[in-house]
Amino acid sequence: MIRLKARLAKSPNPFGKALFAILTKDHLSESDWEDVEDTLLMADVGAEASEQLVKQLRDDARITGQKDPAAVRRSLRQRLIDLVDPNMDRTLVAARPQANRPSVIIMVGVNGTGKTTTAGKLARLFVADGKSVVMGAADTFRAAAADQLETWGGKVGVPVVRSDRDGADPASVAFEAAERAKNDHADVLIVDTAGRLQNKANLMDQLGKIRRVIEKNLPVDEVLLVLDATTGQNGMIQAKVFAQAIGVTGIVLTKLDGSAKGGIVISVQRELGVPVKLVGLGEGPDDLAVFDPESFVDGILGDE
Repeated sequence: MIRLKARLAKSPNPFGKALFAILTKDHLSESDWEDVEDTLLMADVGAEASEQLVKQLRDDARITGQKDPAAVRRSLRQRLIDLVDPNMDRTLVAARPQANRPSVIIMVGVNGTGKTTTAGKLARLFVADGKSVVMGAADTFRAAAADQLETWGGKVGVPVVRSDRDGADPASVAFEAAERAKNDHADVLIVDTAGRLQNKANLMDQLGKIRRVIEKNLPVDEVLLVLDATTGQNGMIQAKVFAQAIGVTGIVLTKLDGSAKGGIVISVQRELGVPVKLVGLGEGPDDLAVFDPESFVDGILGDE
């Protein structure tokens, strides 16, 4: 939690600081309120949520009737926390013990979001927690993806099930991985899938097939959609398509250390109705953190 706050606070342009700078002016004009809304929109908070927050802040007596910067900050902080929604359950389903079977996580997302790396970092988190893990390299369209996952497996002592040939059926690899996890009595199975463009209907169908094939062996507990936090509204389009194709239970936002665009946390949760569960804060092997709403808001507001 502390690491999340500290990393976001180092960002050169966190949108929370920009909001605070406007709201602590002596007299807020209509132009100032437009600047507040523009700041939220540029941070990818989304039009509906931005309008809602501006209305709340305008109606809030602590903002309109209070000039004390500390009081303004407390009010803004609470409004942002409410928008991020601390009541969402951000627990990884796979972190909960299952009865005599491995928990299953499928990783999905388009190319370039850091999906395969996130799968490896997630395995590292589970191993550090004392869990046994198997990974499945079901991205058979890109040989480098299986190699990358195998490298991660070597780092953390996790077996990786992969095909010996490029272009193999990804569903068959996923099936074999589920078999291996079950036979090894593993605690967790993580299946990496190919980065898929949202307009490739056949690839979306393939994603559904992977899920169905795994479920012949084991129930799927979690589908984590990996999104690049800097992609803005294009990321939202991707999120909706993946949710329709396979059903998403949680979001992993990568590259959130550039928190000027951190409002996507709010917009993606509102659009999909599922929580941001993990965030990538850098390139290091340990730069994957559990998402905490209060630490996130404190980070984008900066030090008091």
